[in-house]
Amino acid sequence: MAKIIYEVYQNQNEHNAAYGKWYGRVKYLENMNTRKLSNHIAEHGSIYTPDVVYGVMEKFRSCLLEMLLNSKRVKIEGLGTFYTTLECTKGGAVSADKFNVNKHIKGLHIRFLPEQEQEQNISSREFLKQAEFVNVDSLIKKDDEETEGSGSQSQGGSQSGQQGGDSQGGSQGGSETTTGYALTISTSGSGSASVTKDGNAVASGAELSEDDEVEISITPAEGQVPTATLNGSSIELTESDGVYSGNFAMPGQASSLVINTGAADNDGFDKD
Repeated sequence: MAKIIYEVYQNQNEHNAAYGKWYGRVKYLENMNTRKLSNHIAEHGSIYTPDVVYGVMEKFRSCLLEMLLNSKRVKIEGLGTFYTTLECTKGGAVSADKFNVNKHIKGLHIRFLPEQEQEQNISSREFLKQAEFVNVDSLIKKDDEETEGSGSQSQGGSQSGQQGGDSQGGSQGGSETTTGYALTISTSGSGSASVTKDGNAVASGAELSEDDEVEISITPAEGQVPTATLNGSSIELTESDGVYSGNFAMPGQASSLVINTGAADNDGFDKD
């Protein structure tokens, strides 16, 4: 069974209704890009080389976007359906003849609905049944125990070479630098939202490192369903007691987080 690594964290936002409550979130082990996924496919009994697989996937990507931009839904059997929805300005137009695309449409979003056919159902509740959950703390504890065990065995031999290697290791460690990527945050709607990292508030324009885990907490306007997108891709939000929360790993690039606290969920699809 597949293993989903998760961690438990506490909401540290004092202005949020969920303050002090504990939640779980996925701890991602790696960001897989197209090239890495192509290599993975080629290594699993495929008759095609990684370059061939990569070429097909790149063509799939471009053709998928082409179909979506031609008002088509694209269903990948066993995976799900890609489709688009419009994000309109708050309040809308006063009448149909006054509706203006340039004025009243704020965004065009790519959405994904998991496969829900009975034999290949991977909707959220069914997908949950296929996963085994492992707490990241248990993995860290296991690694520490293994490290301590191996360290005690080699301690005598390592001490003799430690002094000679200290200066070299110190110079190498000191040269390591961390690259920061700006996260631009924009919000709209009459509700409230907070963005945090490790329990500390993140302001628009803050520089974050690649893979930094960012949390979002939204209290929407009454009767509304909020949305959040990172670089145009939707972030899955989970609702609890009227508060919507989500998270994402900071990509290795400057990014834009867009939060709407009052967008009605009227695209006609079941989120599950």
